[in-house]
Amino acid sequence: MIDAVWFKRVVMRIRFTFFILLLLQIVTGFGQTVVKGVVRNLATQQGIAGVSVYFTDGNGTLTDSNGNYTLRNPRNFRQVEFSALNFKKKTVIIRQGQTQVVDVSLDASSADLQDVTVKSKKRIRYSNKNNPAVELIRQVVAHRENNRISSYPFVNYDQYEKIQVALSNSAGAIPGRKLFKKFDFMLDNIDTTSIKNKTLLPFYVEETASKKYFRKDPDKSHTKILGNKKVNFGEFIDQKGISKYLNFVYSDIDIYKSNVEILTNQLLSPIADLAPQFYMFFIRDTVTDEHDTKLVRLSFYPRNTASMLFRGTIFITLDGNYAVQKLDMSVNPNINLNWVKELFVNQTFSRNKEGKYYVTKTDIKADFGLSQNSKKGIYAERTVSVDHFNTDGPLPDSVFVTSKEDRIAEDEGYTQPDSFWVSNRQVPLTATEVKTYSNVDSLHNMKSYKRLVDWATLLLAGYKMFGAYEVGPVNTFYSFNPVEGFRLRLGGRTTPLLSKRIYLENYVAYGFKDERFKYFLSAAYSLNNKSIYHFPYDYVKLSFNHDLKIPGQELQFVAEDNFLLSFKRGTNNKFVYTDVAKVEYVREFRNNFSYNLSAKFMQQTPAGTLSYTKPSGDSLVNIDQLRTTELALQLRWAPHEAYYEGKVYRTPIINKYPIFTLTGTMGVKGLFGGQYNYQNINLNIFKRFYLSQFGYSDLVAEGGYIFGKVPYPLLTIHRANQTYAYQLYAYNLMNFLEFVSDKYASVNIDHHFNGLLFNRVPLLRKLNLREIVSAKVLYGSVRSENNPVKDPDVYKFPQDANSNQSTFSLNHGPYIEGSVGIGNIFKILRVDYVKRFTYLDHPDIAKWGIRTRLRFDF
Repeated sequence: MIDAVWFKRVVMRIRFTFFILLLLQIVTGFGQTVVKGVVRNLATQQGIAGVSVYFTDGNGTLTDSNGNYTLRNPRNFRQVEFSALNFKKKTVIIRQGQTQVVDVSLDASSADLQDVTVKSKKRIRYSNKNNPAVELIRQVVAHRENNRISSYPFVNYDQYEKIQVALSNSAGAIPGRKLFKKFDFMLDNIDTTSIKNKTLLPFYVEETASKKYFRKDPDKSHTKILGNKKVNFGEFIDQKGISKYLNFVYSDIDIYKSNVEILTNQLLSPIADLAPQFYMFFIRDTVTDEHDTKLVRLSFYPRNTASMLFRGTIFITLDGNYAVQKLDMSVNPNINLNWVKELFVNQTFSRNKEGKYYVTKTDIKADFGLSQNSKKGIYAERTVSVDHFNTDGPLPDSVFVTSKEDRIAEDEGYTQPDSFWVSNRQVPLTATEVKTYSNVDSLHNMKSYKRLVDWATLLLAGYKMFGAYEVGPVNTFYSFNPVEGFRLRLGGRTTPLLSKRIYLENYVAYGFKDERFKYFLSAAYSLNNKSIYHFPYDYVKLSFNHDLKIPGQELQFVAEDNFLLSFKRGTNNKFVYTDVAKVEYVREFRNNFSYNLSAKFMQQTPAGTLSYTKPSGDSLVNIDQLRTTELALQLRWAPHEAYYEGKVYRTPIINKYPIFTLTGTMGVKGLFGGQYNYQNINLNIFKRFYLSQFGYSDLVAEGGYIFGKVPYPLLTIHRANQTYAYQLYAYNLMNFLEFVSDKYASVNIDHHFNGLLFNRVPLLRKLNLREIVSAKVLYGSVRSENNPVKDPDVYKFPQDANSNQSTFSLNHGPYIEGSVGIGNIFKILRVDYVKRFTYLDHPDIAKWGIRTRLRFDF
């Protein structure tokens, strides 16, 4: 903590200094120098908030939210300096002893915080000890909770946010005009004023006006959306999905949190508890704001320039609150952050009637490109503005409840007339943003645009549309395996152009070695007039599937048809022909709780070298078919889960909240030919843990128990992987059908260091590689009644070609495997060295291997 005596002396000296200055002002009277005016952005001519305006002695002030300032001082000084992050510093000569208006325009500069190398014969070593800047930051940390919005008993305010995404080009011209001649009206809507030396072509704009409510005790918060407006790309692109993903990438910035969430990463805040261990702090000067509150301008930089940290300037009040009054920060372009050329965060705070500060405006700007030197890229900006900040209470319970009208508005869209946006738009639209709305509306009605999106869907998603039906995915058209030989498959699914309520999916496949056809057909009916792939689910689905499967791989249904996954290590010759008829009802609620109620009849016929046998006297009897009838209930809760939803698919966006999935299954003997009575219960928990500078970990804990006497095909067949692709939720050195259990527990940990170590090695730093470690531990066993070694009345475990047992229980200890990997190779590739630590005496296994995985991430 800061030394109380030292701090008191500093305060007394500051008070004495201001007292002397006050006396000088009284003595000099009208002879003092008064400078006032407006500081504007040279490119946009808009006022710049938070500019430091000061005489050469360091005394000064900050511009208000509109760029206005007033500066008073005795007539000793002839120069006034204007300084702001991301702008070039400017010095102006003034007249002494007079009142004068000095309006200034600052030129933007992206090089304000570039790394600076200072050569000196004597090296000055930075230290936290006896450092007043560090002591000041520790005071900010100590008062952090008192300055957060959660410190108020009640809060409500109006919020307006705007997101813009544009193509950017440093060369000044948007490329591809010859290729996109038919879209010239889009290419003519160019913005050359927002960012110096860059040409922007906006193609996405979204605005949201809302009312925010917070209550401390009991802790509750609610957002009531009043209006939402965005460009309309038509039915080809999921508008809500884009909006959710952009808001996830550009999360709300809370500088008072220990970690700032941005671009799917968490960076340590400069006012976190651990900040002095990772940042260097320097006091630059002392200024006053428009309320005559004394502020300290503090600069901060990462101790290691390659660390995933911010750098910038923060203004801290000296009124006893030690609150943040203004924040300008960016990231070093050399850090291990994919695709990002530049990233800036600017926040402005205002003082409320209690004398505390709250954030009134946040700007997050990012310029993306394939490399740091690429002239072409994508520019994205999110602006959040707050107005009518009110701390009066109490707030009624009704404001924290989502009404029926709110749900209807959420489903149908928060459409508002233009007059609404005129009065609720706190930040005006630029001319190019206004034109973007009308341009995109014209675009999505063009046949050429529809063809372009159609071919893009084929390239990215693997589906080709033919009216209300699309064919795909293309990576399943051809594959191979030991039983079918060459396998051809053709299928597809309907789209919302056929019906919003009815969805059909089908495929037909043929194996040239077994000379057998396989097929799949499903029909789903939506009960809430939404796509069955859109939140919240509410549909009934019927399906029938006749196909060839690997036992235990039902949860990887699609993967077996993938051509690239046809290449497998070791022996892969145990298959089953399955006939599965299933009916299910899926219901999802707005709190992200869902349930799936299903009934399934399945008939299994062994294929390849697999056989179902059990002893009968002195010989073995082959069982041709195994039939089961199951009733199942699955409960799932994924708090705050968001999705990118396409026309006929849905992709979850991982967040920091756990996901719980509980499944109960009951086999019924005698129902539709079912041969066994049993019960199976399974619990799966997924959680991502963010560890600030140390990366993040994905944890999966799972357990299950089977009640009843059943043969091994009905036990839990643990998910194995014999492909050369690294699979997150499978055991990558376990053979197919190698382990079965009737009770088990497992823990999988996949930790990403995000370059924590590689960034400190000069030769590796520029490669932007990332370290990954993982561990997978599986405990399990088979009770005596289900173990053919102890009970000959159940199916015998399979054997390999040499009559060696190839399926085992886990009664002799856990299965353990681990891996160390290098991620972010060429920004998309992960390579792992995987090692198996137990059950090394099993036949035909791999004790180690190299596995790869494609991954796109920031």
